[in-house]
Formats: sequence, structure tokens, C-alpha cells
Amino acid sequence: MLNRMTLQILKQVVEKPFTNLFPVPHMPDNLGEVLKAAAEGRVQINPPVEVPKHFRGKIGYDREKCIGCRLCTRVCPANAITYIPEDKKVMVHVDRCCFCAQCTEICPVQCLWMTEEFLLSSYDRKAQVVIDSGKKAEEVPQVERIPSEAQVMETAAPEAASS
Repeated sequence: MLNRMTLQILKQVVEKPFTNLFPVPHMPDNLGEVLKAAAEGRVQINPPVEVPKHFRGKIGYDREKCIGCRLCTRVCPANAITYIPEDKKVMVHVDRCCFCAQCTEICPVQCLWMTEEFLLSSYDRKAQVVIDSGKKAEEVPQVERIPSEAQVMETAAPEAASS
């Protein structure tokens, strides 16, 4: 009889862990020496684990896109989003955020999103406040590269040789 817990256990056995492995296969006596050996190329350090597909990291905020509706402030369970009445915009306090993503789901103009950034600790409290992240990476238009004269000549040379 397969129940939900058995299926979860089988899934966890088959899938890779989300956490990073220790930098080296065995516990060293001195981590400083291991890092020096890695810099010299004598020891290979385990690569970091890729961020999972639906990872909820630091909140990104596009200030220009925000319409000031305050729905995000009403739905935030941690009171991490505050409204600035002078600007009619919001400010996100990452140090209070519980990364539930409710604000990103309710935003009518999608000016809030979850990034893949997870290294958030700092000694500066102001670094934990998001006022504007700029545009979302998918929305930034890609600049079309104009080929140089040498590239144009290289592509034209095979065409001229075949005719």
C-alpha cells in the first residue's frame, strides 16, 4: 500500500539534495589550507548546486511599473512592505520578508517578483531595503549587435566563392 509519505520518501531518495555539499569530499583538519590548495589547483572543490526552478529568493521591485495600489502591503503577512505616500510607491524590507511570494501573486502590474538571489546577510540594515531593482531580467530588451566589417566580409566570402 503506497501512501503519501512513502511516495515522498521515494522521491527524496531519487532526487538530488537542494543543499550544497561540503567544499571537499572529506573533512579537512584546516579549512584555510584546503582553500589555498584549491587556489593552487591541488584540490578540486565541489561546484555549487543550481538554484531550483521555482526558488523564492530576494524580492525584486520595478519602481517605474508600480501603480501604488497597496495590495502588496495588505497581503504581506510579515509587514515587510511599507507604502511611501509622498511617492505613491512601496519599499520592501528584505530582513522582515518570509519569502512567501504572496505580494508577487497579487500585484496587478507584476512589478514585484522573486529573484534567485539567496545570499542576503549583511551588517548594513539599509542594504536590506529594496527601493528599486530596475526592470526584470526577462523584460530588459536585448541589444542587437551590429556585425563588424570583418564579420560581414567573412560571411560574404563563402557566398562569393560558391557563385
